[in-house]
Order: sequence, then structure tokens, then C-alpha cells
Amino acid sequence: MRHKFLIGIVILSGICIANAQTLMDLDSLLIEYKTAELDTSRVLLLINIGQQYEGNEPETAKKYYEEAGTLSKQLNYKRGTLKFISNYTYVLNMQGNYDTALNMNLESVKISRAMGDSLALAKCLFNTGSSYQLLNDYEDAISYYLEGKKIFSSLNNEIFTAQSSDILQVLYQKLKRYDKAFELGQEAIALSRKYDLDFQLGNALGNMAINYNARNQFDKALEVLNEALQISRRTDNKYLEVSVQLNFAETWEKKLQFDKMKEHAEIAKNLAVALGDVQSEGLALKLLSAYYLYTKELQKATELANQSYLLFQKNDLKREELAGLSWLGNIALVSGNVQEYLRYGEEGNLLADQLLNENIQKKIVELEKKYETTLKEEKIALLESRDLQQQTKLSNKSNLNIILISFIVVLFLLAFLIILNIRQKLIIRQKRISELEIGQQLMATEAVLLGEEKERVRVARDLHDGLGGLLSGIKFSFQNMKGNLDIPPENNEAFDKGMEMLDTSIDEIRRISHNMMPETLVKFGLDTALKDFCSNIDQGGNLQVTYQSIGMDDYDMEQSKAVSLYRIVQELVYNTVKHAQANTVIVQLIKNDENLSLTVEDDGIGFDPTLLEKNKGIGWYNIYSRVNLLKGKLDIHAAPGKGTSIHLTFNV
Repeated sequence: MRHKFLIGIVILSGICIANAQTLMDLDSLLIEYKTAELDTSRVLLLINIGQQYEGNEPETAKKYYEEAGTLSKQLNYKRGTLKFISNYTYVLNMQGNYDTALNMNLESVKISRAMGDSLALAKCLFNTGSSYQLLNDYEDAISYYLEGKKIFSSLNNEIFTAQSSDILQVLYQKLKRYDKAFELGQEAIALSRKYDLDFQLGNALGNMAINYNARNQFDKALEVLNEALQISRRTDNKYLEVSVQLNFAETWEKKLQFDKMKEHAEIAKNLAVALGDVQSEGLALKLLSAYYLYTKELQKATELANQSYLLFQKNDLKREELAGLSWLGNIALVSGNVQEYLRYGEEGNLLADQLLNENIQKKIVELEKKYETTLKEEKIALLESRDLQQQTKLSNKSNLNIILISFIVVLFLLAFLIILNIRQKLIIRQKRISELEIGQQLMATEAVLLGEEKERVRVARDLHDGLGGLLSGIKFSFQNMKGNLDIPPENNEAFDKGMEMLDTSIDEIRRISHNMMPETLVKFGLDTALKDFCSNIDQGGNLQVTYQSIGMDDYDMEQSKAVSLYRIVQELVYNTVKHAQANTVIVQLIKNDENLSLTVEDDGIGFDPTLLEKNKGIGWYNIYSRVNLLKGKLDIHAAPGKGTSIHLTFNV
């Protein structure tokens, strides 16, 4: 999930024309405002007052910025106009008014070019690129960013380099190039710390959390989000805080800690409502809907999902509306309402087609505007000089050719996008088929494993009760026979040796039947069975096996799950005995409110985990099958000469 307001803050807070000013006492500024003369100093004062309000009272900030813009126009104060545009469009973007912000930023580029101020131009180029990015027009965004970054590099200004890196971090996140985004985010954070740019640091940290989540480094994400939250509260920036709270909720969701996810989502929703931030409010409602889906309160999940979807629809947030339809379809599918699921899918397809058509229409309108501009310029040139008439005709012909070629390109683009849309639908359908196939494979695996366990129980019972009982009977008969027969002394030793071999056979049958289906597991549960298993291995040779368990005393696990976990531990420990050349093994089983975690770690010779992908033996195949059946997560940490640590996590 990419949160709009965190991106908007990063893009526009520091790269605006307004220099980073030290926050002053608001009361002092308002007193000065009452007596300030109508000159350029008053413009700067109005900008400063607006900056004090923009984090928590955006509409009040806009009023002061508008007054600054009006006064700058009256005074023909170009820099004041640029300051007004950069600060005003920052608030517009926070409120989701991207089109208005784009038009104003384009105007600022024209003004700064005319002024010949390279630094001001670079800032305005970045603001404009940010507007295009928020409108999901990455092609134009990249064009403006690259031109601006080239100017910043020539000026060798590290403060703006920090802000540029953070902006590009967000762009690479959009392109899902998280390694590059991570590199840029680190640079932005380091430079922000170097120059004590608290406001910029908060945004860079918030964006870095997205990179950590993409890498499944959730604890790192929580760490940077906590620091960003402190900055947002210290600077009283509500927009930053609502974005941080949303990212907190998403991170806790990935960690499967749903109560904490709900806590942050509710805080984000309340902040968004107070700010009038409908997009963040809708995202928070969607996260709350996910919480109730995970806790199996389907009616509440559906209600909140509908609220989120209607909010996006009412405020013409098309892309969020499309995501809302997809989410409603997921809930319907989980609820078993296939008809509703298909209906939401059809509505989503129609909306996706509409967005595609709007994008194409937008490109056509842009071409028409360029065409109209070209015609106007030609008319002006014709009126200015009749001597250029022939040249103008040639120019008209050239321009008409350009327009014709442009329309042909648009037609090809339209055809390409339609084909792309059809391919996307086919991919989605294929994905659904694959999901069904995976489900069938899991069902087949479950059936095989259950059959295997039943067969183990039957064979174990036959060995113990049948063959074991038969051998015990034979032993008893031989013992009676010895008392009734007169065995020569020279045969007495052979008879005793045969009895010892018979005892060994009986013990071996008991051991095999116990391994196939331990009575301890059936009677006393997983914790006791694993404890006995590890103790037996520990006493059977040079390998020291330690078993630890936490939170298992009162936990009553389903028999099928307990058997699967026992088999996984059994297979992992036997692998260690056979291959690891280890001295010690630690088996640890921990249960908390959310999940059950199992760790098997040894100090052996280790191995290269990539070899498992190339050549997976029967043992590892069974382990993967049982982990998938239990819907668990398997992490393998191993390297040649460094031992092996295998960690499994399961939902309880």
C-alpha cells in the first residue's frame, strides 16, 4: 500500500520555493501581521504564518497563502508568487486536488524560467514532477525530475540532494524497484540527519518503512516508523502522523498482529476525519475492514469495506475505488457469496476500462491543446510580418504533418492499451485457475499425509500387538522350556545368547512402533511427545539434544496438526543426526496469542540452502508438504561451516 499523504509531504514540503524557516511563535507572527505594511516583507510574513497552520489547519493556511499571492501580484513580486504557488500547491496535494496543483506548478516553471534563476527553476521542476507523479503520469514526472536533478547536481547543494533522493525513492517504489529505492532512502535519511532537517527526516523515514516492508524486514519498518511518529508529533504535523499511522497498521498486518493493526488504523481514521482527508479516511476504513475479515467478523468487514468504497466513489478517487471493489470481491469470496464476487469483478473491469479510456482521452486532449497553441502562434506570426507568409505556410504544413503523425501514434497507443487490457484480464483469470489448482494440490497432499499417518498407526499397532506379542510369547515358552529340559552345559551359553537376541528383537520392534506412532503423542500431546523424543535421541549417542517449550502447558492442539509438527521435528532431527556432524541440537517450541513457532538449530557443518531448490529429497519434500498443509512459513538460515537454523511459524 502506498499512502498518498506521506508521498505528498515528501515531495512538496522541502522542494518548494519557500526556504525552510524556523518555526516562530504564532501569536507573535499574528501581532506583527496586524501592523505590517503592504510590501514584500508582508508577503514573507503571510507565507510564514501559513506554514504554521498547514500541518493541522490546512484551510486557514490556504487563506494566508492566497493573500500572499494576491499581494505578490500587485507588487509584481515574482519570488513572492513562486513562494505562494509552492506552499499553496503543497496543501492542495494534501487535500487531493492534484489537477489544480499541477496547473499552478506549470505556471511557476514558466515564471522561474523567465527570471533566469536556476535554483528556483530546479525547485519548481521538482514540484511539477511531483504533481505528475501524484496523477500517476510517471513519464512526465521522470522528465521534470531529471531536468531538476541535473540543476541541483550542478549547484552541489546537499540539502536539496537529500530532498531529491527522497522524491526519487518514492518514484522507484512506484516502479517496484525497492533496492534502488532503499539506496536513495538511505542517502535521504543520512543527509537529513546531517543538516537537522527534522521535517524532511520524518518523511524519509516513513518512506523507508515501505522499503523494509517490501523486504519483509518488519521490525526495521516499525523502528523507522516510531522515529517518524515522534517527529510528526514534535512538529505537530497531522498529515505526516496520519500517514505514519496507516503504515504502522499495514506493518502490523504483515506481522499478523491484528489487534495492533486495528489500533493504528483507528487512530489514522480519526486524524483523517479531523483533517478532512477523505483518501486516508478511506484507506483506514479498508484496513479496519481487513481486521474484521481476519477475525472472521464478515458482516462488520463488509460494512466497513462498503463505507471505504463509497467514500472513494463520492470523492471521485477512481483508483482507490477500483481497489475497493476488488476488496469487496475478496470478502464476498471468503463469505462464499460467489454471485457477489462475480458482480464486483464485473464492476471492477468496467471501472478499469473507464480509467484506461480517460487516460487515452487525456492524451488526445493534450495533443489538441498543442495543436491549438500551434495554430495561435501561426496566426500571430502571420499578423506580425507578411514577409514571413511563405515561411508560415511551410511551418503550417510541417505542423499539420506532426499533428497527423501524433494522431496515428495515439491510435497505435490505443490499440496497444486495449491489447494490454485484454492480456491483463487473461492473466487474472489464469491466476484464479492457478489458485484453484493449488487448493486442489493441498487437498491431495492432505489426503496423502492423512493416509500415511493412518497406515503408520496400523503398522505400528500390528508390530507392537502382533509381532511383538508373538515374540514375547516365544520368549516365555523358551523360558519354561529351559526349566523343564536338561540342557548340556556346552549348549547353555548358546541358549542364553539366543534369549538375549530375542530380547533385542522385542525392544527393536517396540522402538520402531513407537517411532511410527508414539503413544506419548496420542495420550499426552505434542509437548510431552517432543520432550520424550529429544530425550531418547540425547541418550542414544554423542549428540546432545535440548528441548525447550514456552506457552504449551494449557494448549490443546488438534491431533492432525500435532502429528504433522511431530513429524517435521522428527525429520529435521534425523537429518541433523545423518548429515550435520553436529555436537548439539536445540529444539524450541513457543506459543503466543497469535502464532506457534518452532525452531531446530544445530552447530554442525551446515549446507548451501540453494541446493534444496535443485535437489529436494523425500524428507524435505515431506517437510514442505506439511508446512504448506498447516499454512505455515519456513525460513532456513544455513551456510557451509556455520551450522543450520530452521524456523517455522504457524497460525494458531
